[in-house]
Amino acid sequence: MSGRLAFTAAIAAALLAVASAQAQPMFRGNPAHTGVADSAAPRQAPKVKWRFPTGDRVVSSPVWHQGTVFFGSDDGQLYAVDAASGRQRWMLRTGGPVASTPAVAAGRVYAVSYRGGLHAVDAASGALLWKFTTPGERRFEARGLNGQQPLAQTFADPYDVYLSSPLVVQGTVFFGSGDGHLYAVDAASGALRWKFTTGDVVHASPAYADGRLFFGSWDGRFYALDAASGRELWRFQGGVDPLMHNQQGFQSSPAVAGGVVYTGSRDSHLYAFDAATGAEKWRHSTGASWVNTSPAVEGGRVHFATSDSSLYHVLDAATGQPVHQHSTRAYVFGSPVVAGTVVLVPVLNGTLQGRDKASGALLWEWRTPAAVENRGWALSADGRFNTPMLYPGFWRESMAVGSHRQSSVGSLFSTPLVVGGVIYVGSADGHLYALE
Repeated sequence: MSGRLAFTAAIAAALLAVASAQAQPMFRGNPAHTGVADSAAPRQAPKVKWRFPTGDRVVSSPVWHQGTVFFGSDDGQLYAVDAASGRQRWMLRTGGPVASTPAVAAGRVYAVSYRGGLHAVDAASGALLWKFTTPGERRFEARGLNGQQPLAQTFADPYDVYLSSPLVVQGTVFFGSGDGHLYAVDAASGALRWKFTTGDVVHASPAYADGRLFFGSWDGRFYALDAASGRELWRFQGGVDPLMHNQQGFQSSPAVAGGVVYTGSRDSHLYAFDAATGAEKWRHSTGASWVNTSPAVEGGRVHFATSDSSLYHVLDAATGQPVHQHSTRAYVFGSPVVAGTVVLVPVLNGTLQGRDKASGALLWEWRTPAAVENRGWALSADGRFNTPMLYPGFWRESMAVGSHRQSSVGSLFSTPLVVGGVIYVGSADGHLYALE
């Protein structure tokens, strides 16, 4: 090989290595869902580089592959947007809200829709390649849910906002469904390989490590399966709440690091399990506040946040002992991301917080235009929700109406993505934002 050809090959290899290092092709970045970005987030307050409009709220988290950002919207579309300019490359109509985070593998994009199924799409053109159809999606529901009246009425939970995000490993796509199953589907053909039955809705996104899958269900149990066969390896019974169905269910998606599985639960705990045996290593109580966020695990620490208590927590990964905690001022459902020396925390008051990884100190805040405008006074002057106004009672549709009012400030349900120093995040105001 000539010197010029060798130099050209070296440059090409270097560019490929950079692109591969920056690739964030699935929820939480990798199959173990550790929530660690390959790129550092800015330590100064970012500004809007571009924003892309959709027809409804964006609770889907964006993923990045070869210069394209892929994400879904509650308007029923799956979008591909140029990461540099914010221009649309293509969109695919699925027929139902795309409240899951897509996954990209082998030139294909996989996404789950409320229409009831998994879509496989050509990443370059947006052409539908195949669809695997389930019996149908639904939210978690129960009588007297969260104290809603009448007590004999079944209510769908408006805070069950996410669908399970697909995981692609070794030619198989894994995802959960509202029909109570975890599915394994051939990534090339869409043929069913196996399915595993739980006792209720599965909207947590499965994580993978060492041939095992880990996920939780609204039946209050956390499961470990053999990825090849779907055989159950172990299970854990979390808290139950037969009266209000408030303190139960795994909405959080797990993270796996160093042979340990970390996951949150609506029973107000963050748990750590031995990945091989299921033995509980420790549990951390949040009082009575849900842990809907997926934990980020890095440098011997676990980062997560809570709903009602509105706290950002950092724990010692080995012991579960608190390192520090800080107020976010409002509920957190989207998951923290460790990006260099900064931890990004998306908050439902329409604020993205950048916090120092070492101390947890607030470095900066970015707010959606809807949060700045605060039409309808959903937020108080200090950025907290006006709860008595949003939720004036417990009768019939009050919970759903309050949730809708809450989202009016551009709530950030979406988990941030960081690539090349640019932050991408979706908002309930119907936009995907690029911040730098």
